[in-house]
This record gives sequence, C-alpha cells and structure tokens, in this order.
Amino acid sequence: MATSRLAATTPPPPLSGDERFPRRQDQRRLLGSGLGEKKLALLFRTRDARPLRTRRPFAVKSVSGESKQRLKDSPLEEEPGSLSPLKPDAASIASSIKYHAEFTAPFSPDQFELPKAFFATAQSVRDALIINWNATYDYCEKLNVKQAYYLSMEFLQGRALLNAIGNLELTGAYAEALSKLGHDLENVAAQEADAALGNGGLGRLASCFLDSLATLNYPAWGYGLRYRYGLFKQRITKDGQEEVAESWLEMGNPWEVVRNDVSYPVKFYGKVVSGSDGKRRWIGGEDIRAVAFDVPIPGYKTKNTINLRLWSTKVLSEEFDLSAFNAGEHTKANEALSNAEKICYILYPGDESIEGKILRLKQQYTLCSASLQDIIARFEKLSGKHVNWEDFPEKVAVQMNDTHPTLCIPELMRILMDVKGLSWKEAWNITRRTVAYTNHTVLPEALEKWSLELMQKLLPRHVEIIEMIDEELVGTIIAECGTENPGLLEKKLKEMRILENVDLPPAFAELIKPEEDPVASSEKEPETSKELDINLEDEPHNLQAQENNEELPEPEPEPPKMVRMANLCVVCSHAVNGVAEIHSEIVKKEVFHEFFKLWPEKFQNKTNGVTPRRWIPFCNPELSKIITRWIGTEDWILHTDKLAELRKFADNEDLQTQWRAAKRSNKMKVVRFLKEKTGYVVSPDAMFDIQVKRIHEYKRQLLNILGIVYRYKKMKAMNSAERTAKFVPRVCIFGGKAFATYVQAKRIVKFITDVAATINHDPEIGNLLKVIFVPDYNVSVAELLIPASELSQHISTAGMEASGTSNMKFAMNGCVLIGTLDGANVEIRQEVGEDNFFLFGAQAHEIAGLRKERAEGKFVPDPRFEEVKAFVKSGVFGPYNYDELIESLEGNEGFGRGDYFLVGKDFPSYIECQEEVDEAYRDEKRWTRMSILNTAGSHKFSSDRTIHEYARDIWNIAPVGVP
Repeated sequence: MATSRLAATTPPPPLSGDERFPRRQDQRRLLGSGLGEKKLALLFRTRDARPLRTRRPFAVKSVSGESKQRLKDSPLEEEPGSLSPLKPDAASIASSIKYHAEFTAPFSPDQFELPKAFFATAQSVRDALIINWNATYDYCEKLNVKQAYYLSMEFLQGRALLNAIGNLELTGAYAEALSKLGHDLENVAAQEADAALGNGGLGRLASCFLDSLATLNYPAWGYGLRYRYGLFKQRITKDGQEEVAESWLEMGNPWEVVRNDVSYPVKFYGKVVSGSDGKRRWIGGEDIRAVAFDVPIPGYKTKNTINLRLWSTKVLSEEFDLSAFNAGEHTKANEALSNAEKICYILYPGDESIEGKILRLKQQYTLCSASLQDIIARFEKLSGKHVNWEDFPEKVAVQMNDTHPTLCIPELMRILMDVKGLSWKEAWNITRRTVAYTNHTVLPEALEKWSLELMQKLLPRHVEIIEMIDEELVGTIIAECGTENPGLLEKKLKEMRILENVDLPPAFAELIKPEEDPVASSEKEPETSKELDINLEDEPHNLQAQENNEELPEPEPEPPKMVRMANLCVVCSHAVNGVAEIHSEIVKKEVFHEFFKLWPEKFQNKTNGVTPRRWIPFCNPELSKIITRWIGTEDWILHTDKLAELRKFADNEDLQTQWRAAKRSNKMKVVRFLKEKTGYVVSPDAMFDIQVKRIHEYKRQLLNILGIVYRYKKMKAMNSAERTAKFVPRVCIFGGKAFATYVQAKRIVKFITDVAATINHDPEIGNLLKVIFVPDYNVSVAELLIPASELSQHISTAGMEASGTSNMKFAMNGCVLIGTLDGANVEIRQEVGEDNFFLFGAQAHEIAGLRKERAEGKFVPDPRFEEVKAFVKSGVFGPYNYDELIESLEGNEGFGRGDYFLVGKDFPSYIECQEEVDEAYRDEKRWTRMSILNTAGSHKFSSDRTIHEYARDIWNIAPVGVP
C-alpha cells in the first residue's frame, strides 16, 4: 500500500474562557490537538439534541439497597451548551489521527506507514478514553462508594485497539477515517503487539473480569505488574520450543499513562526492632520504588472506564553510585538500579535457583505492597481529616486472584499496625473483612508454598505477623476440636496450619502430647540385664564400623519449614471461591475439607466466564450479524441469556446455510494465517480440530497427539479408497507454551512438531490429515482460531482442571467440544445438551481408585495403546529419542512414571469417541445443528454474570454512573 504524507497541523489559539469542557486538564491538552473548535465540538458533542437538563441524572444504588443517592454536580452531568464526550464523526477522527501522527507518534515525520498509523490511531482513541476515565473516577470519588480491587500477577489483555473502539461504538467511524488517510483498519490493528502481561487462563480471566466490571458500571481497579519481557516469545525450531525475550514494549505502549507522581516505597531484607513505644518497626535493608503505569479499560456502551494500574520498579537517582562509575566500576555503580528493575523483567522467572525464588517472592511482595499502599492512600484521601479505620472494609474489597497476591494479608496487617498505629485486634478484624480469595487449583501439591527461612530473610516483619496468625489459627483449632483426642487434633493441625513442619507456638506446646497407652505402659517390664547387654554390644559395633571406614546410615533430613500460602488465604479471607461447580465441590470435600468444616459459610462457587464482547462480536463479526438477525436484537451482547433463543431456529435451513458460510469464511482466514505463520497449506474443507492452551501433562496434549498417531498408523495400513471412506479430513491445530523449565512439557511440544513434520510431508495422506503447531500462541491468535474452530479438545484428567475459559469461548463461537467431565466442561455439557458434547474418559470420583489400582499393578493397557507406543519407539517420527516421554506412561508408580495423568486408561475411550466425531461431522445438518446449539447454550458463561455474583456475594458493591 502506498504511504501518505501528512502535513503538519498548526495548533489553534486557546479557546475563550466561556467554552466549557468536562475537565480543565483535558481542555488544556485538547487545545493543542490541531482539531479546531468545530471539530472539537464534533468530538465532544451530545448524543441527542434534547436539553441536557432533561436527561436522566446519574444515580448509584446504595450497598444496602435502601436508597438512591443523586449527585447533581456530577462531572458526567452537563448543563445546556456544554460539550459532551460522545461520538465523533470520521472527519474529526481523521484530524485527531493526523495530529497524533505529526506530534505524538514515536516515529519520524516523513512517512505514514502502518506502525505509525497504529500509534496515532491508538493515541486518538486514548484521548476519548481519558475523558471518560477521568469523569468515571471523579464521579466515584464524589460519591465515595465502596470499590473492588482485583490483584493478579497476570492480565492477558490481547490487542486493545479494536476492543476499545468496539466498546466506544466507533468501529465504523475509525474504519472510515483510516480509509480517508490511506489505510485499512484491520491492517492498522494488526500492527499492535499483544501486551505481554500474562500467559494463560488466569490472566485472560482477569482481563475478561475488567471488561465486565467496566461494562456493568462497577467501581473497580485492577492491579498487576508491568513486565518488560512478559513470559517469553516462543519459537519452534527443529529442536522444539525455543524461548526468546518478548519485545512488546520496544516501540512503546500507546495505551499506558505513566504516573510519576504515584510511587511507593517497597522494602526487602533489613531487620525488625522494637521502639520505645513497644511497637515493632522494620528498618534497614534494600529499598526500591514502585511507579504506577495506568491503562484505561473501557466498558461497552457506557462512559464507565476503569483503571488497570501496573507497577514498574526503580530506585531513586541517589542510589546510583557515581563515584564507583567514575572509578570504572560500572556494574557496581548500577547494581541498585539493576536489582530494582529486574523485579519487573519477566513473568514467572525460573525458580530452580535460590536467586529465582527470591525474585519471584520480590515480585509478589511488590505487587501487594504497592497496591495496598495505593488503596490505603485513596481511602485516607476520601475519608478527609477524620479517618475511621473501621470503615475500611465498607469502602474497600480486595480480591486475590490465586495465591500470588497472598502477601497483601500480612502487608495490610503491617501497615495498619506499624504505620497507622492500630492494635493487633483492630488490624486483624479489618483485614479479615477486607480480603477474599479465588482458588484456581485442585492439586494439593500445586498449592503455593514458600521457604520460611527465605521469607524470614526477605520479609522479616511479615513472618512475625504470619506466625501470629498461625498462632491464632492453632488456638481456634484447639478450641473447636478439644484436646481429648490428641491423634485427631494432631492430624488437623498438620493439615490446617499455615506454618508447615514448624513447632507449635509455646502457648500450646504443653497442651498436645503423644497419647500413651495405659495398658501397654502398665505391662511394660523394666529393662533386663540382657537388654542392657544388647545395648552395650551395639556401641563397639559402631566403633568397629568407624574404624573400618564403613558408612553409617545417613540420618533422616529434617523436613523443610514452609509457609503455606493457600492456608493463609483461607484463614484470613471472608470468602473463598472455586471457579466451577465441580472444582468448588473438590475444594470443599478434599483440598480444604477441614477448613470447610470449620467455616462452611466462607466457601462459594463462582463459575468463570468470558467477555462476550471480545469473544463474539469483535473477533467473529460475521457470526455476530447472523445472531442479531435471527434473534432480532443486539441486546444479546449485554444480555447473553438471549442467545438461548437460537435454539428454536437450530433446524432452520436458512440459518444453517448462513451459519456454515460464516464458519467457512473464518476458516479461510486461518488457512491464510497458517500459510504465513508456519508455511503449511491446509484445506478449508477439512474439519478444524483445535487444542490451544498451556502445555501441561494434566491438560493431556499427549493424549491428543497419540490419538493422531493412532489415526495416522491406521491410515497407512489402508489404500487410498479405504482411507477416504473411513476418515473425515482433519486439520489438527495445537498451540500453547511450555514453561521454560518444564522438561516433560517441552518434550511434548517437540513430539507434536515431529509428528507434524512426518504426516504433513507424507504424500499418501495428503489433505486427509494435517498437524500444525502454531508458535507463540496468544490472545490475537486465539481471536483467529476460535471463530474457525469446529471441534475443540478439553481433555484434561478429570478433577484436575479448575475450570477453563477457552472451552467457553469455543462454545460461544459454535464449536463442538470433546472432553472429560472436568472443570467448566460439566456445566457446558449441561447447557448445550449431552447430544452436542462428545464425552469420554474416567470421572473425577474414579481417579484416586484408578491410580491405586495402577500402583498395585492391576492396570491392563489396551492393545491399541501399546501399539501406538511401539509405533512411536520405532523411530517413524525421526531420530529424537522419545523413550523418557513414553516411559512416563509405563510402570506402576514413581516420579515420571506410572501414567499419573491416566493417558493410557482414557486412550481407548478417547479414540472411540473420535470415531463418533467423524460420524457426526459427515452429517452436515446434524453438525451445524450441534454448532448452533453450542452457541445457544453458552449464554450462562458470560463474565458479566460472574462479576454480578462477585459484586453481590463477595464484594458487596453496587453499580454507579449508569445514565
């Protein structure tokens, strides 16, 4: 495309004082925009011609639900003659883009190529967002409402441009404006790098929640870290996965606003001392600063725009050792800055080394400390001169997304006691009413723990507070259980304590002693001389062994002393929730069973959801138009329950024809994408069978690829006519990252790519079977693949996936699922109908028994499974040695063996279910009907529903700012 040259625009003179704007700083900024007064009026004109005084005033429903407060002087309620930040037209947008291209885009002025066009476009969108953003928080501050604060180590946002203009209802205007400037909106949007702030479902869930919070007008903030390099960029080479640093910030981030005036001190190491007033104080150590970078999150069809605040780390300039630098000791001079900056370099640094563990703990504490200080500062500001700390839980709700933000519990206690002067009892009461915890794992061995010794060095004051909380817990357990049955009490304490392998607090040590059998004690005879002789004879033997240099048995090492973060979360939170019905039941019955018996009122279920805006209309506009046409309204985008109305049209031939056309159009986009990304050419007439998610043994990509190997082996044993008659053509697509130090997961990636290379170059097979591994899978790739998907695999070992959200996105886009009864699959199957979900495999309640049978040597593998393993070992997929990968599926028990994830057990059920998939796909009408019913049945899996439940049941907050 030819590039266009933009002429510089001279900023207009200042507007007269009687021309009014929503905020004075926005006026000063926009006066230099080069738009001119008329175009500024277009940019901020009202939505209709009615006098604004007659428009419905903004209102907030009180938390108690007893009254409505009205704010007549709300910054969002304008008077006649004022300019309102509402829909601009294409001409004013084009002028805004031209201005930013000339004056703010970080590119040279002589060309207007795609990267520059993206930055200028994004900055013009940000102008509109900032107006809504400022007004939203002005309004919330005026009302002083309770707000929710969502703390997460990950926010997997994806590209922001199309989402932002879609939520602002400006997609058409921006497309027209860019067309006037010589560019296509889709090409411009493709220039945006995915924000590398997350990796998997945890981060995508957090981003979906922020979208829903903004859309539903809830007062809320997100808090995370601003990772410079993200997790990593994945490359696929002949050796498998290769990790390189992510470059998402190299050209800058047009969406963020650095807040140099919002920074907080964060301390590590040092020591704790008692002051003359008896209070404990944390002094010395290593000091850094956390600086805020804000990203606006717009709601859909609302002015409400909330904030994602990300922390970056640095030190003050005086920490730079100028003397050392001038002496040539450059590394030493920069040491403090380097130590601070590396905290926010990458997501989840490898923790095999002690340095890696320290860095991870520093990351978690930085997130918690900076966020809590910010939240408290806002509370104090809104409280005015008289701060009543008892009101803190009435104004603040802190949600911990998994255990990564657990340190916000002792940090809040520390600030309240050591900085604000509250007593232990006061701080403890406030903290327990403020924080809540979302659990994301059912595996006890996967629950986060930290070395007590390491934490004592890095965060000595927090360990003191955690020890006090543990002591409170021990007292509660003893009060509930009593001391009559020491064995039972000891079992409960071992399972429930926050401190693992740590002696009981002195106050309770005497209460719990090993139970002595009185009968055995009375019958015991005194030591005989014979016994004494035996004991005496042992000593010379030991001396003899030492003289002969014989090795004595090594004493059993003491188990490490650990801090169990999940237990700390459960003890201190007023609410604990799982993220799917089956997961929440496992949490109550297994993972935290003793806690559930103690505090049953704490435990809730909040099935995950995904934002329907990004995952249907924005990524699949063709399907979205069809849905709107047949339902008769666009309201389904906000009220997804209306999707259920598609059920009555599922057999309509016209709808089915349109539905298939939309699916094929999306498949054609993927055909082009795969050719560009991988070099492979695939047929759009084949079934698109997709598994995209983090590479992990429990998610069982290995089961999928072994099923493909079985299919390939059977094809090779047939002639061409037999193959065509037996098998439906398939394109099997994989995507996902294996953690850099997860060796087995990386072997699986290597195996998939080797199988792909063999099958894709086999002329006998042709288009009947293709296998593609898409490198560097991210949200933008998902937005292409999911609308084109026809079969999606969610095949985790039952009882091991907390929920999943990709299954919801696939179902929303008319994809049929094959899976186990695990996570949200259970609820999806209930909603879409059993006939429209391909089910296989063992169920969650059977897993423990099946593993026990395996350990006892009772498992008899299916001959087809043994056949596939032998085929892999034969070397048909290249010279790489896959013995260790295959051996993980063999034996009865032991680390890396014994098929812990039951691939062999579920394999026969899986391949038989895949035969059912082929049969259903051959029936075009049946498959299309299944596809339509999957979309219709996904109506319950909107994150809007999930957020409403959090707001009602956990945070106790109400929507605000709804006109």
